[in-house]
Amino acid sequence: MTAAARVAKDQLKAFVERIERLEEEKKALSDDIRDVYAEAKGNGYDTKALRTVVRLRKQDAEERQEQEAILETYLQALGMTK
Repeated sequence: MTAAARVAKDQLKAFVERIERLEEEKKALSDDIRDVYAEAKGNGYDTKALRTVVRLRKQDAEERQEQEAILETYLQALGMTK
């Protein structure tokens, strides 16, 4: 095996190992998030509403207002508002 081939092999192996470590970390974080939602549910909180709040907090105010306006328009068109 040439030196260049060894370097490419080692580099490829390093990439794969890094990806594997990150995937493990991602799974651990996902498990932690699931545990927090379970804890919140155990304390009487609605997890669906919590997920919505988390999603909305990721949006900026303008984007959130635009989405709310579109939703309100759709609900009105379907006769689903008060």
